Amino acid sequence: MNAVMNTYARFPLTLVRGAGTRVWDDAGNAYLDFISGIAVNTLGHAHPKLTAALSAQAGTMLHCSNLFHIPAQQQLAARLTQLSGLERAFFCNSGAEANEAAIKLARKYFYDQGSTRRTIITAHQSFHGRTLLTLTATGQEKVKTGFDPLPPGFIHVPLNDIEALKRSVNEHTAAILLEPLQGEGGVNLADAKYLQAVRRLCDEHGLLLLLDEVQTGIGRCGTMFAFEQAGIVPDILTLAKGLGGGVPIGAMLAREGVATSFGPGSHGSTFGGNPLSCTAALTVLDEIETTALLDNVRARSAQLRSGLTAMAARFPAMGDIRGQGLLIGASLNVDVAPLIAAARAAGLLVLAAGPQVLRLLPPLNVSEAEVDEALQKLATAMENTL
Repeated sequence: MNAVMNTYARFPLTLVRGAGTRVWDDAGNAYLDFISGIAVNTLGHAHPKLTAALSAQAGTMLHCSNLFHIPAQQQLAARLTQLSGLERAFFCNSGAEANEAAIKLARKYFYDQGSTRRTIITAHQSFHGRTLLTLTATGQEKVKTGFDPLPPGFIHVPLNDIEALKRSVNEHTAAILLEPLQGEGGVNLADAKYLQAVRRLCDEHGLLLLLDEVQTGIGRCGTMFAFEQAGIVPDILTLAKGLGGGVPIGAMLAREGVATSFGPGSHGSTFGGNPLSCTAALTVLDEIETTALLDNVRARSAQLRSGLTAMAARFPAMGDIRGQGLLIGASLNVDVAPLIAAARAAGLLVLAAGPQVLRLLPPLNVSEAEVDEALQKLATAMENTL
């Protein structure tokens, strides 16, 4: 009997080893991994620098309580704040925890001002986590069924509709929480002009802008953070997934005037920012910044989009190609599940972003040859299913 709780619709595959962009199952079959642990394996599998850094850190100290100063944590906070333009960092273990911290901080900020503002506005089709607070923030009803009563204080509006957003702002509004690119919700891009208008709206009404870059951050979209492409800076930013390259870590960054609302005892995390996870994140950032990895993301993104666009001309069931960097979606007018199964049979691992959207998330260091190989395998899968 499998004693693991049945919370995932797992693929019929047992993966036991990985190297670079490839993984192997327990029968010795190899696959190109264009899932990357759902945007987690930034540097692919068994990256030599990450492996060496983790091994060295494990031989020194795995964990240290946040009751003490942790050098790697302080170094990581300095790197992330310098890169983002925000001044303070809080570390946790996951994207849901980072978003939970962001929501708590936003509400505490207005409490400290003596304001009753508490409501957070988010977008339809968003995904912010699985805790009670973050699934309530999520703009998809399917994740909420059976978990009522849900905490109050959230409103959902259509993405890229600035007028709908303006109509939803009132005296109770504290913040607006958005993903620059919705990964789980269908690979839906927030337009740059829309994000700029949201920033202005927040400034005009004294609201906080929270950006969830759990899936889009750390180079995934071709810049270190996706918000850079809109020419804005949020008040609070959340990160996780790709930050640790496979080691669990989450981060919430905030500007100084907001961050001061968290004091000792107001929030915390036992494992957040421990030496191992921070060493992993520092190694990932080093590799991104010293190996022109962002250039590779942009080049491979253009290559992948071009190949998918050509494929869409061959297969009428395919629709638009969307996304940024190496978070690419292809819409279909049929259920995507058979295509994912056929791709797996051809030796390519891909996943869905909703019932009719194919999502591709290769490691950021994927090669030109590997993208070509993936496109060939995907074309074979389409020939067998569409």
